[in-house]
Amino acid sequence: MLVATILGSSMAFIDGTVVNVALPALQSALNATVTDVQWVIEAYSLLLSALLLVGGSLGDRYGRRHVFVIGVIIFGAASAWCGLASGIRSLIMARAVQGFGAALLVPGSLAIISSSFREEDRGRAIGTWSGFSAITAAIGPVLGGWLIEQVSWRAVFFINLPLAIIVVVICYWRVPESSSNQKGRLDGLGAIVIALGLGALVWGLIESTRLGLAHPAIVAALVAGLILIVTFVFLERQSRHPMVPLELFRSRTFTGANLLTLLLYSALGGTLFFVPLNLIQVQHYSPTAAGAALLPFILIMFLLSRWAGGLVQKYGAKTPLIVGPGIAAIGFASFLLPEVGGSYWTMFFPPMTVLGVGMAVSVAPLTTTVMNSVAQTRAGVASGINNAVSRVAGLLAIAVLGIVMLWEFNHTLDMKLSGLPSSIRQSLDQQRAKLAGADLPQNIPSAVRAELRDAIDYSFVAGFRAVMFVGALLAAGGAICAWWLIKAEADVKS
Repeated sequence: MLVATILGSSMAFIDGTVVNVALPALQSALNATVTDVQWVIEAYSLLLSALLLVGGSLGDRYGRRHVFVIGVIIFGAASAWCGLASGIRSLIMARAVQGFGAALLVPGSLAIISSSFREEDRGRAIGTWSGFSAITAAIGPVLGGWLIEQVSWRAVFFINLPLAIIVVVICYWRVPESSSNQKGRLDGLGAIVIALGLGALVWGLIESTRLGLAHPAIVAALVAGLILIVTFVFLERQSRHPMVPLELFRSRTFTGANLLTLLLYSALGGTLFFVPLNLIQVQHYSPTAAGAALLPFILIMFLLSRWAGGLVQKYGAKTPLIVGPGIAAIGFASFLLPEVGGSYWTMFFPPMTVLGVGMAVSVAPLTTTVMNSVAQTRAGVASGINNAVSRVAGLLAIAVLGIVMLWEFNHTLDMKLSGLPSSIRQSLDQQRAKLAGADLPQNIPSAVRAELRDAIDYSFVAGFRAVMFVGALLAAGGAICAWWLIKAEADVKS
């Protein structure tokens, strides 16, 4: 049972880290812009974020093993589609289907463990699941980088196929079926409305870099997205079986913990999207080295997670939730130092290490606070909401920080190219949307090509620094939020 749930959830976790390392390779292979590769991440995150809570409810209603297996099969089939995609549009559609499969399997993995193990064994089972999931998340980027170098970026997706087959076989061989005794109505309308609202909002934000914020289609999408999100809140208030019970937010601590989650995971998801692009396209790391560059962050979170959980018992949750995001903010700010070139150990290792410590101090107390701020009977729902908030945070942050990156990149590049002939500047204009992956004109002198490449790299680093500065502000905002809203002892609501 543990092998099936660990391998199943690991497929989704690995995809969350490996695909970022593959972005430069597939951008080059499919002639994609940065907007296109944003959609490779966002299509997956959008479906996963919007349908995560529905996936958990479907498992409770129709059988946790049944829905988990369906999710694994959909995820595996979509992975094959990703690996066979002939163009960027096909890849984006396949990633959306992958996100739908992940929304069914991710909540099912923990639900199967919780319902199948005895209470005295459940803690060790969940700890084993968490530990091995963290290990796979750490191995993923390195393995993915090696596959990209030795085989192809397509191999990153094909690796899910044998895992999916093994999981399905084990599930029908060893995993018992289970479901909830309380089978309320599914909030299908709420799921559709929030998916459309987030989709419209993300589309408007991402495509604004291409069309401009004043474009009628962008304005319409952003307005429609906000209206649909407000409509979702109204529907949840009126529904007898809401996907998100709004009365949970009467707890000041629960509200504060989720606001902290939104800010901290926005900083994390939005900034880490650009790290592999910087390492591979600007710093000229191999994909394997770029994947390994993330290891200090992941390993520190894994090694310190148990210790950080003990901080809650010793100091309460509030202090770690102020200190942790504060350390993370310093980590994000440290990424302002790297330039083009320089040693990994002096430029990227220290920020990765500090950021890992900050997140390690934050994550376990944050989860504990969410679970303790509501009545025990609502703990599962509260955990699901917090998980969905963290996914939505990354979804929105990649779209917003993409705007920050492109604006700063273009602003800096304009200044760098001001002394060059207009014909050369115009030849580069169509490539701006690729950022550091821009293809330079072939019919220009080698000295000018070198000057253009330096200008592009410098401009990307300027945009990278702007993104990391915003990440530092978001993390610092999370620390302030914890200080302001989270009580020293969680207020339990019935």
